[in-house]
Amino acid sequence: MGLFSFLTQEIAIDLGTANTIIIHNDKIVVDEPSIVAIDIKTEKLVAIGEKARQMQGKTHANLKTIRPLRDGVIADFNAAEQMIRGMIKMISPKSKLFTPALKMVVCIPSGSTEVEIRAVRDSSEHAGGREVYMIYEPLAAAIGIGLDVEAPEGSMVVDIGGGTTEIAVISLGGIVTNKSIRIAGDDLTSDIVEYMRHQHNIKIGERTAEEIKIQVGSSLPVLDAAPKDFVVQGPNQMTALPIEVPVSYKEIAHCLEKSLSKIDAAILSALEQTPPELYADIVKNGIWLAGGGSLLRGLDKRLSVKLGIPFNIADDPLRAVVRGTGIALKNVDKFSFLIR
Repeated sequence: MGLFSFLTQEIAIDLGTANTIIIHNDKIVVDEPSIVAIDIKTEKLVAIGEKARQMQGKTHANLKTIRPLRDGVIADFNAAEQMIRGMIKMISPKSKLFTPALKMVVCIPSGSTEVEIRAVRDSSEHAGGREVYMIYEPLAAAIGIGLDVEAPEGSMVVDIGGGTTEIAVISLGGIVTNKSIRIAGDDLTSDIVEYMRHQHNIKIGERTAEEIKIQVGSSLPVLDAAPKDFVVQGPNQMTALPIEVPVSYKEIAHCLEKSLSKIDAAILSALEQTPPELYADIVKNGIWLAGGGSLLRGLDKRLSVKLGIPFNIADDPLRAVVRGTGIALKNVDKFSFLIR
């Protein structure tokens, strides 16, 4: 720590498709949906995070809500920069005198191309980052779960986020095999929108579909603790008159089957590429699930039955990645796997 260390603010950012979480001084200081509302005429930021999410699907002609990240990567450069800048301001909105230099560690999907990595770096630097480091999401998740990533032992992590599902086998501080597929929480949400349209003739938006997924989402058609049916209200496709439809978890398990089986196949494919010594470690220690998608009812059980390997859900799966990113921030000099 130098003489001017107080002029540097250190933050760890989990820049997610669905939520962005920021850690500062070992505390989670921002946990907001990754969405911004922008005035079309002036290109100015109107709202950010939860406030912008409440406007989603309800805006008028001069206002639009944008999700700057799609499939885990930056899709709208300008909106991403405004979002990062706005969320960093939430940490210390009072300090008007000077803006401290920012040292940040940002996590990125393991399948990111050079161009996508560059986009994250540029957005972070434009938002005030003086020193920007990056870490691959599955590595951050493994550190956040509490696994010893530098041990000569294989650990497997499946991080199901909003835009991507990251599957990686980690040993000796590096990723040995990885698979990053763009099937994740958002796809499950759009499956629900489609299903409700086809099956029940009811039109619903993204927010309602998300709510259905949280209330009655399931990956198994038979659950021990079954949730109550969820009543959905919306317009009939044909008549535009309001209707109410009760939805059961069994229906949702059926409608998510196609996307979930793609996740099963991706995990299997990553296991096929794993060297036998590490494979033995994984079978012994089990596979770890992180990310919001791992909260889907019965997912660990479903995967354990399909693959014959025990699956464990991380303690706080939504925040495993950002916790790991925060630990990496404190050990920037020690961890060789950070991308500079």
